[in-house]
Amino acid sequence: MAVPISQMWTVASYVLRQRIAGRKRYPLVLMLEPLFRCNLACAGCGKIQYPAHILKQHLTPEECFKAVEECGAPMVSIPGGEPLLHPEIDKIVEGLVARKKYIYLCTNALLLKQKIDLFKPSKYLTFSVHMDGQREHHDFSVCLEGGYDMALAGIKEAVARGFRVTTNTTLFDGADANSVRGFFDEMMALGVEGMMVSPGYSYDKAPDQQHFLGRARTRHLFRAILSNRKKDWRFNMSPLFLEFLMGKRDYRCTPWGMPTFNLFGWQKPCYLLQDGYADTFAELMDATAWEDYGTESGNPKCANCMVHSGYEASAVHDNFGSLRGFLATVRATFAKYPDRGALELLREPVKPVHAHNPLVQIANGAAELEETSA
Repeated sequence: MAVPISQMWTVASYVLRQRIAGRKRYPLVLMLEPLFRCNLACAGCGKIQYPAHILKQHLTPEECFKAVEECGAPMVSIPGGEPLLHPEIDKIVEGLVARKKYIYLCTNALLLKQKIDLFKPSKYLTFSVHMDGQREHHDFSVCLEGGYDMALAGIKEAVARGFRVTTNTTLFDGADANSVRGFFDEMMALGVEGMMVSPGYSYDKAPDQQHFLGRARTRHLFRAILSNRKKDWRFNMSPLFLEFLMGKRDYRCTPWGMPTFNLFGWQKPCYLLQDGYADTFAELMDATAWEDYGTESGNPKCANCMVHSGYEASAVHDNFGSLRGFLATVRATFAKYPDRGALELLREPVKPVHAHNPLVQIANGAAELEETSA
């Protein structure tokens, strides 16, 4: 099973408590960004385009713990930037484990072998490794030749040492569905616990603005990838969210489900958009005009978004919202989704982006991978 029973029970009991209390808006996962600095400069990333003085800053462990306690969510995702560049990331993780939070430390794994001795295996800690596909496609996406092999080495080391390891994959227009399916096979062969996958979001600051998916193309691509599923594929995410990506379900965005805290405070309204900041979590929840966001709002920034940070919490809410939702989740967990039409989609000619664009080498050399001090 891709998610341990203890974690499933923690999340289920938390959601049920929120529903019993009559709360319509509640956080499920805290997106905790302790820094923006990174050792990659991916073409589709909108998180690292800050002035040098901002990139040199980071949250203290105490600031992280305060945000976690304010929010109260049972799970904490630590993206960035690259969290392993944080000089006290071990203390942050140790403190969150002590608080019995389920942690997904998101990393490109370039430093994982070097830093792994800072951590101890725990059911509360998962290394979520950024892998955007098979070797050529991944290296193109992260703008680093050899990036795939370095990440692969980090995954193997973490798995061998008994850590929980998942992969997270962002797909853009031009993705080859057959290659993605082959990539799933490769990751399962490594012994990872499960995989996460999501369409990319068109950050205003991302260098590459040409290859973000619209909603129709997202459904087309994910139908091809996720139908006729292999029995050994395991996904570390809501099966109803995967159905949403395939076009089998329709959800409203719940941006409060995965609130973001970073150097600037509590980010409005979500992990992807930056429409101001709140000083406290309570202010974020009470003062944000939530009706102005989501596909239904007419906000052009939300028009094509189907990203997990906006919609996976919606799927989890559906799961525990009724017996029907729970039974749908059980069925979806074991479904293989046979679909002849999707098999035909796999036969469509595809010219991957990396086949007609040169790989742009953003970072090279060992010096670029070293930790930098603030």
